[in-house]
Amino acid sequence: MPTLRDTIAEDLRTQITAGHLKPGDRLPSEPKLATHYKVSTPTIRQALALLQAEGLIEKTHGKGNFVRAPLRRITYRGGAGIPFTPDLQTTIRTTTVRARGHIRTLLRVPPNTPLTEFYCTTYEGEAPRSVARIYIPRDLAPAAQLASPSWPGGREPGTAETQETVTARLPTPEEATALRISPTRTVLTITRIALNSAGRVLEAVFLTLPSDAADAVFTTHATLKERETDR
Repeated sequence: MPTLRDTIAEDLRTQITAGHLKPGDRLPSEPKLATHYKVSTPTIRQALALLQAEGLIEKTHGKGNFVRAPLRRITYRGGAGIPFTPDLQTTIRTTTVRARGHIRTLLRVPPNTPLTEFYCTTYEGEAPRSVARIYIPRDLAPAAQLASPSWPGGREPGTAETQETVTARLPTPEEATALRISPTRTVLTITRIALNSAGRVLEAVFLTLPSDAADAVFTTHATLKERETDR
């Protein structure tokens, strides 16, 4: 049986999708909504949190809740590292760091190994669409790499295998600020490592995208041995 929170969220969702509430419209205040639906303010906040997580509304501090304009979805293709299309612009900031904690474990390097960190932000116009941190051992990150047209949107040279883990979660404060999204809006995170034929990890990538405006597509190709078996 639907809860009061779900019933209220569904009513507001219907008003938005039917066009009765249009992009940019301000919703009534939480006390007014509570009076209208004859529920407590916490119940209203729970219903609004559902709509925020779906990307239908956004809360502006000190101003209220507004209907969001629908965002064009972007597609991440498995093995790419970051979304990379002609209509997206990418800024890259480079820093030297030392391998520690989870990053060291993923890269399979000794503690304090020098790494190059590439902090990449993709934009559509002025709107940030994704953020990524890419870590590469210093001996594998020549400066000339940045001039390659296939990077960071393509595979690391020498890659024989990629492993990717996809997770949906709430953003960290840093991610919410960088993507200019509400801390209650779910993000899609992709952790990717690339290995060469000897099993050495060439790079580790941590990509974050707003989940309501992004798709992740992974394509599997049959090996020659598998194709021969199917005959």
